[in-house]
Amino acid sequence: MKRMEIFFRRLLINILLSFRFAPKPLEEDYKAGNSKILFIRLNRIGDALVITPLLHEMRKQTSSKIYLLADKKNYFVFENNNDIDDVIIFERGIKGIFRVLNFIKENKINTIVDLHDDVSTTVSFLIAFAKASNKFGLKKVNNKIYSATAPRLDPKIFHVVERIMEIGKLFHLQFSKEDININYRPRLESEKNVQCFLNESNLNDKFLVGINISAGSHARFWGIDNYKKLLNLFSSMNLNFVLLTSPADLKLAKEISKINIFYSESFDEFAAAISKLDFLFTPDTAAVHLASAFKIPMFGLYVKYKTNDMIWSPYCSQFEYVITEEPNLDNVRFEDVKNKLEPFIKNILLQNVHH
Repeated sequence: MKRMEIFFRRLLINILLSFRFAPKPLEEDYKAGNSKILFIRLNRIGDALVITPLLHEMRKQTSSKIYLLADKKNYFVFENNNDIDDVIIFERGIKGIFRVLNFIKENKINTIVDLHDDVSTTVSFLIAFAKASNKFGLKKVNNKIYSATAPRLDPKIFHVVERIMEIGKLFHLQFSKEDININYRPRLESEKNVQCFLNESNLNDKFLVGINISAGSHARFWGIDNYKKLLNLFSSMNLNFVLLTSPADLKLAKEISKINIFYSESFDEFAAAISKLDFLFTPDTAAVHLASAFKIPMFGLYVKYKTNDMIWSPYCSQFEYVITEEPNLDNVRFEDVKNKLEPFIKNILLQNVHH
């Protein structure tokens, strides 16, 4: 089924590129100025978080009005983001495409930016048929639909944040790699709710380790026994822990631990919980990017199945990791994780003492 889906997507892209003419080339002296710009990033939470450095620099360095077309699976990442003027939630299908095209026309959007690292059939059609003067994206096989492209850096070598930041050069943004980071700030109410949980659980007096057991798919669940061993390891090091879980995985969490379980329907509260940690253990890349936003050291479990791309590591946090090239974490042994995790966290603890 997946192969057929990929085949038809490629066929649609080829048909599109055969019939659509390239938009007017970008003027050499183009500047964002007071433009109305629609940025597009669909898909999941991690996909949303990795574009926030670019949006932050756009807000700082231009006076443009910034719109964002997001997905039902990730729009909430931007609800408290002051770098965006308005978030539009995309409705899948032809109907959704026509709604966005009408929005672009009615709001006189003059620049559209495709922030996808790979080719999206849906976004390609949307951009090709949109009535906008400027259409930006990374250099890919669908180049014909853009008025200007930025180089698509090698995903085997460059971090996903750096690849997306290349688009900033089309707006003449000035930045250094050291000055950019994932941008996320929880609401004050969420921070208060998390702090109440920490107070009630007596988790304020020692180094606090967060263990996130939930990920985008069950293939990245590491197993109840492994997480129990992990809790024992942290307890032997006299460290406090909090078990982070989605409501869907609450039953699994309760089999791992009877205490210190934090869960919430709110992504913002989940982010606020991560912001209170001293260290994070996670198999989920959305949590990885949040750790980067708050510069929290972390240890990650990565499934790198049938790809040579660089892992989605935290951009601005110290980190260590274990990678499996299997489709799930079933064969990741606790001892292999412990051998890398234990010296890493001991080093982090030493750094804390010196500071």
